[in-house]
Amino acid sequence: MPTEPGIAVEGVRRAFGPVHAVRDVTFTAPPGAVTGLIGPNGAGKTTLLLLLASLLQPDGGSIRILGHDPVRDTAAVRSLIGWMPDTLGSWATLSCRASLTTSGRMYGMPKPAAAARAAELLDLVGLTEFTGRPTRVLSRGQKQKLSLARALVHRPRVLLLDEPASGLDPAARVELRVLLRGLAADGCTILVSSHDLAELEEVTDDAVFMAAGETVATDRVQRAQSRVREWRIRSLDEAALDTALAGRAGVRPERGDRLVPVDGERAAADLLAELVRSGVPVTGFGPAVGELETTFLELERSGA
Repeated sequence: MPTEPGIAVEGVRRAFGPVHAVRDVTFTAPPGAVTGLIGPNGAGKTTLLLLLASLLQPDGGSIRILGHDPVRDTAAVRSLIGWMPDTLGSWATLSCRASLTTSGRMYGMPKPAAAARAAELLDLVGLTEFTGRPTRVLSRGQKQKLSLARALVHRPRVLLLDEPASGLDPAARVELRVLLRGLAADGCTILVSSHDLAELEEVTDDAVFMAAGETVATDRVQRAQSRVREWRIRSLDEAALDTALAGRAGVRPERGDRLVPVDGERAAADLLAELVRSGVPVTGFGPAVGELETTFLELERSGA
């Protein structure tokens, strides 16, 4: 039996006067997966997230969150989603514990249960030492952690995250990835909007690309993904590597490595085998940039 999409969007549009922020967006995001939402500034990503979160109403098209319409079934949708905006609007004088407890109470949780959930989440996101301190003392990265905890307070089945890794240090980013993968494994539908494509590459199962308020057609994304991309090659013997690569077009040096245009993974595997047969001591071999970044840049170049 097919699984109902966690998020299903069909032909959604939203304008603000003459400005058409979202023109035509169609996509689905399944339960048990992390879906990336990718596009340049002004593509309509934040407006779309606000529509999904029931904080804006669409001018047309349809949205379903686990089968519920955010316009007609607003209360049901808000009970299902966890919303983490790019910037946390917090109660500056409340402690981190009180902030989360209050959020839990707003979702109808009894006070003891809300307090217990607050303690659990502060430990989960690494803010236990700030339990009794006011939220105004938190750094940008710590506020992001508190915002994520607040989004999780009622154990939502759909998560909408806008730049969740902003302000986080490298260790906290790894912790975030592990947390999101764990939530997805438990069946949560997760939609993440971010400009950090390398970070998204590490955590997402699929991606939705947007441009000028529209989702980019699947065939255009596939064409962008099929373009030649550069692979970074490193060797203990640069001279031997240069000899083996002699005659290949487009090879260029970068900080001791060589960047080589390669047409697909099959061609990359053949190139690596060729270098090994030639006795080149290869110590690094992989795409120079991730697939999401490559696709994004190609779509930008082609005017998607």
